[in-house]
Amino acid sequence: MKKTIKLMLVSAMLFTVQNQAQSSDVVVNSIVNEATENSQLERLAHELIDVIGPRLVGTPQMKQANDWVISTYANWGISAKNEQWGEWKAWERGITHIDMVFPRVQTLNGMQLAWSPGTGPKGVTAEAIIIPTFKDKNEFNEWLKTIKGKFIMISQNQITGRTDDNWKEYATEASFEKMKKDRDSLSGLFSDNLKRTGYSNWRGSGFNDEGIKLLESSGAVGIITSYWSREIGSNKIFSASTEKIPTVDLELEDYTMLYRMAEYGDKPKLKIVAESKDLGTAPTFNTIATIKGTEKPEEYVILSAHLDSWDGATGATDNGTGTIIMMEAMRILKTIYPNPKRTIIAGHWGSEEQGLNGSRSFVEDHPEIVGNIQALFNQDNGTGRVVDLSGAGFLHSYEYLTRWLDAVPDDISKHIKTEFPGSPSAGGSDNASFVAAAAPAFNLSSLSWDYHTYTWHTNRDTYDKIVFDDVRSNAILTAILVYMACEDEAKTSNEKSVLPISKRTGEQQKWPTQRSPVRKGGID
Repeated sequence: MKKTIKLMLVSAMLFTVQNQAQSSDVVVNSIVNEATENSQLERLAHELIDVIGPRLVGTPQMKQANDWVISTYANWGISAKNEQWGEWKAWERGITHIDMVFPRVQTLNGMQLAWSPGTGPKGVTAEAIIIPTFKDKNEFNEWLKTIKGKFIMISQNQITGRTDDNWKEYATEASFEKMKKDRDSLSGLFSDNLKRTGYSNWRGSGFNDEGIKLLESSGAVGIITSYWSREIGSNKIFSASTEKIPTVDLELEDYTMLYRMAEYGDKPKLKIVAESKDLGTAPTFNTIATIKGTEKPEEYVILSAHLDSWDGATGATDNGTGTIIMMEAMRILKTIYPNPKRTIIAGHWGSEEQGLNGSRSFVEDHPEIVGNIQALFNQDNGTGRVVDLSGAGFLHSYEYLTRWLDAVPDDISKHIKTEFPGSPSAGGSDNASFVAAAAPAFNLSSLSWDYHTYTWHTNRDTYDKIVFDDVRSNAILTAILVYMACEDEAKTSNEKSVLPISKRTGEQQKWPTQRSPVRKGGID
């Protein structure tokens, strides 16, 4: 009799396991079908990237994006809200014209840097000059007396606008090597010259913030930069340091033309019209969407992507793609899996670009959520399919991440390289904010598609760079991982691994520490 009961119990357990596996298969197949047959990615990308456009913190467009996310979720029956975490300098980009008016007329390709002061509709007309070679700081100080009423070109002149790959394919070996030697020499001379002024900067703009403010106080009427990304047509676009005069960045081809003119003594003259507006201050938000859990509502699975961008272009791959992946995954889950065991949250963070401020605020403000995170999945490095998944330094991450990945279709999972236990991220994207608080947060790292040179913080980060097949694959992956994390009977472990000895310092590596956000940005 006992043997019969035991066999019946074993059979019941096997039946339950089989039913659960079959149920999971049904849900996973439904997720794939919904993502494939009813994808909303193209529409979402158009509305966010083409219509709203760049989403610089503190701008009206950023608030428009926050509200658009809420209304889009509402149309899908998903509750969402804006949570204010701080305030930022409010600014809006306006019409910009950069024209050479002497020795001939030509409209130049360039734009204001973020938060740059405007010129008003009449603009400013002046000669553009380059930085001469200084013997020492005294000579630099004497030169400052001559710059009143001039536009100052502060970036290095580039000797070629072609990529190294382009040179390698077409040039002779000797010519390629000569170009690199000449370029390195020119970079060295430029860097040494700036060091002699005492105001050098590691970034492509040349002078550091203090040096740029000195140029402004010495009477310059505008600053001209060119921060080439080493990709044809791409420039990095960051923020201005000036307080009253405009700062613009010119694309390489026009900047180097002006540089040669100034160097040859042609005295090029520009008219810059930059109608940006200083709007005071503006509140800053995270937009949070929630699907409430039914069995373990106090445990959370989080989809993570920052909503803000720099505004050199429209923020398509940084991080429009991450945003629409998480929104599409939420839509799919609401359709296929409307009653999750655990609560699902989508966090659309603000001001990631200025130091993970939105996500750090959420971590600081919501310890009750952060302490009960089952898993967080973050995406923030371009349009490519996910190819890397690290355990982020959590000792037992192998056990649950591989279990969840097993449910992902082979045509997606075969591309993904895993690393366990991996290393904790100390920065770079919003997952790091949660890792520092010991929450199991994982970055879905994508195939490059020349992200760092072509679209990351550049004037070329636009809708046409999106590879929708890869983005769709990532939405499916994310939805399945979230589903599996919600269904897992076990609570994930956040036990940390023992970090290795640093090869650089020879000391034991330490787990990243939680950092407070900047809650008042650009406000005096």
